[in-house]
This record gives sequence, structure tokens and C-alpha cells, in this order.
Amino acid sequence: MGFLKKLFGGSPTSSSSEFYTFNVRCNRCGETIAGRVNLANDLSLDDEGGYLARKVLMGSGHCFQQVEVILRYDSARNLQEKEINGGTFVE
Repeated sequence: MGFLKKLFGGSPTSSSSEFYTFNVRCNRCGETIAGRVNLANDLSLDDEGGYLARKVLMGSGHCFQQVEVILRYDSARNLQEKEINGGTFVE
């Protein structure tokens, strides 16, 4: 067991600063859907030197409407802009 911990890392929990969490509401059915972006793995480089994350979310099966979320980050991985299609952000 100690070998596996050394191989795969110690703690299975991640710090909350590694993730950006958000909630959206589907325009069709009104369901609130939770989403999150792993700031270490989900970001892609964009043309301006920052980062981009695109997530497509779908609810628990009541309707199959997809909600597309596009998040833009600066080079320090701070959120700069967010766009949504098919839903609205819940603050």
C-alpha cells in the first residue's frame, strides 16, 4: 500500500484553489447544474497568451439540453471572461 501511495501521490483530496466551480441554470427546464474546471488540467492556451476552458454540461436526465460554458483566463489563471449558451449563470 505504501508503494502505491508513493507512486500515485499521497492525498486523494485536492485543494479548492486548483478548481473553479460554478453553477448554471438550463434555459429549457430550469435545472441548476454544477460545473467545475480543473485549473491544472482543463485549460488550453489561447492566441492572446492566456487560457481557455470549454465545458458542455447536461442535467440529470429530465431534459437533454446542452449548456455550453466558455471561460477565459489570463496567464496567471485568473478568470477574466465567461460566456454561456443554452443557460444562465447562477451566482
